[in-house]
Amino acid sequence: MPNTPRILTTTVGSYPVPDWLAALPSEQALIDATRVVFDIQRQAGIDLPTDGELYRFDINHPDTNGMIDYFVRPMGGVRAVLGRSDWEAFNRHRPMGFRRKPAGVVTGALSEGGLNLYADCQRAAAVAGGPFKFTLTSPYMLSRTLLDNHYGDFAALTLAIADVLGDQAAGLPCECVQVDEANITGNPADWPLAAQAINRVLEGVTVKRAVHLCFGNYGGQTIQQGEWAQLVRFLNALQVDHVVLELAIRPESDLDALKDVDPRIKLGIGVVDIKSNHVETADEIAARIERAERKAGAGRVGWIHPDCGFWMLKRSVADRKIHALVEGRNRYLGI
Repeated sequence: MPNTPRILTTTVGSYPVPDWLAALPSEQALIDATRVVFDIQRQAGIDLPTDGELYRFDINHPDTNGMIDYFVRPMGGVRAVLGRSDWEAFNRHRPMGFRRKPAGVVTGALSEGGLNLYADCQRAAAVAGGPFKFTLTSPYMLSRTLLDNHYGDFAALTLAIADVLGDQAAGLPCECVQVDEANITGNPADWPLAAQAINRVLEGVTVKRAVHLCFGNYGGQTIQQGEWAQLVRFLNALQVDHVVLELAIRPESDLDALKDVDPRIKLGIGVVDIKSNHVETADEIAARIERAERKAGAGRVGWIHPDCGFWMLKRSVADRKIHALVEGRNRYLGI
C-alpha cells in the first residue's frame, strides 16, 4: 500500500447482511454482496478493508453470527448433531457462560474435514479491488465452545484447533491475516496458552499478521470483564505486526497500559463504538486518536478502526461510521 498516511484505517471483520441477500441467498448474490461491501469501504477511503464475512452468517445461530460454528462444524473429528446429553454435559462445566449449547462435540482427532478457508479468501480476492484483510477466529475462543470427548485436556484441544487453523491460514491470498479473540480478555490467566495457540496459527503466514482483541459483543453488550493492563504480557508474546484493540469507550487506564506494549508491535486503536447507534463526528474520532497517541507515545499508533465488527448495526449506521472513521483520521493528520 504505497503513499499511505502514517495512521491507516481498517475495519475489523463483519458487515451487516444486506436485506436482499438474506431474502434471496445464492452463490452469485453472495459474490455481489461481497463486492458491495468492499466498494463501500474503498469509496469511504478505508485503507485495508475486510470482506464483511457475509458467508459466515448462520440464521440458526444469530447471536454469534456464525463466527464460531463456521470454523468448528466442518472440522474432522467434530460432531455437530447434538442431543440432550451433550447439552447437559456442556452446561455442567459452562466454559462460555452466555452459550447454552456447544458448537459441536469433539469425538476424535481434529483435522481439516470440510474446512476450506482458502476458497473463501480466494472468492473475496476476486472482487476485492485491492489489498484486503482476511479474518479467522482464535483457537482459544473456539475451544471454549466445544464439548471435548476426545482430548480430555483443554490445552491439548486448543493447540489441536490451532494446528488445523494454521494449515488453513498459510498461503491465503490477501494482504493481512487477522486472528480474532474475544474471550481471553475475561480470562487473563490463560494468556500463555492463548498466545501459544495464536502464534501457532500465524507462524506459517507470510503476509501481514494481526490479532484483534475485544471484550465481546453479544446482542450489543460487553461480555468480558477485564482491562488491558492484565494482558500486556499476552500482547507482548504475540508474533504479530499489529494488534487491533477495543478502546473507543474504554477507561483512560486501558490507554495507559499500552505504553508497555513491545514497540515492535504497531498499535491499532478502536475509535468507533459498535455497540451504539450514535455516529461519531470527525472531531470525536480525531480526539480519540489524539488521546491514544498522547498516552501510548508518539508514533505508536499505526492503525485506527471500529472496536469490533459491524454486523449487529443497521447498514445506514455502519456506513456512516465507516465514513466518520476516515474523516476523523484525515482531520487529525491534517490531510
